[in-house]
Amino acid sequence: MSMPNKDEVKGKFREAKGSVKEKVGRATNDPEMVQESKDDKAAGRTQETFGKARRKVGDAIKDVGDAIRK
Repeated sequence: MSMPNKDEVKGKFREAKGSVKEKVGRATNDPEMVQESKDDKAAGRTQETFGKARRKVGDAIKDVGDAIRK
């Protein structure tokens, strides 16, 4: 398995940021911040999923290249 790419890392960070925002929003009774947290989490999951797909395509291309060289 190859290393996570920048989209995967940024997506995870954005999800974590959303989790923190959610806790702060609930603690301060701020519905706008809670909604922002949901948006951040969804965007983070999307970015992370895109990064995983991109990595898998890259790995598949590398495997094909390795198979051709043999």
